[in-house]
Amino acid sequence: MTDHAHTPRRAIVTAGDSGIGRATAVALATAGMDVAITWHSDQAGAEQTAEEVRTHGARAITGQLDVADIPACGDVIDGLIAELGGLDVFVNNAGTGTSTPFLDLALDDWKHVIDTDLTGAFVCLQRAARAMVAAGNGGRLIAVTSVHAHQPMVGSSAYDAAKHGLDGLMKNLALELGSAGISAVSVAPGEIATPMTGQTDVDPHTQDRPGIPLGRPGDAREVAALIAFLASPPAAYISGASVVIDGGMLQMGPQAGASIESHEWRKA
Repeated sequence: MTDHAHTPRRAIVTAGDSGIGRATAVALATAGMDVAITWHSDQAGAEQTAEEVRTHGARAITGQLDVADIPACGDVIDGLIAELGGLDVFVNNAGTGTSTPFLDLALDDWKHVIDTDLTGAFVCLQRAARAMVAAGNGGRLIAVTSVHAHQPMVGSSAYDAAKHGLDGLMKNLALELGSAGISAVSVAPGEIATPMTGQTDVDPHTQDRPGIPLGRPGDAREVAALIAFLASPPAAYISGASVVIDGGMLQMGPQAGASIESHEWRKA
């Protein structure tokens, strides 16, 4: 068993071109890390993130990554690790989903979500973990999952299955990699005001969400602050956990069941 007090200096954040990914890259830079930022289609967004990272005195590099391009996505991660000169923190943030009823979901759409959210994540996490083990300094593997790794949502069968699988994978990594000083943690956001939820540049405090105890969506910077803490030395003993950040949403199960007065929720 190895105990590492290594201070993290180099991080990769996938899908760092906007939303949670961008906020996370900036938060890690603020904590003193150089950051590699990947983008799928929005290169300009990734460059904007990189510019913001550099304002905090950190080094930033960018690279295109299609997590569904398997196994080539792993080669991209290897290249970024080499360019950074090593890796201490890997944040698996890239993901996709559908809003399609189970009975109507096409097999190709199912495969794309599973490839992006689970199989591609496996490949990228494995490459990151191999580099950490080889370096011998421990490390942090952090996967952005979802509240839907814990509870399902109508129309999200592929997404729910993939996020449940990713959460299970992270638990296994905690078991297998702990002896190398590597922790594995899932971060499970609820509704966050980001482009993915159709809330680009929206102040979440202006949005009314009666079904969330705190009454609003979350801010990407709130999720990023949690990830930055989990990547920090004080969080070294957290591993195998799924840390939910959802404004209390998951506590609404029986309460919502007792309060919903129409069958509209059944529709995707």
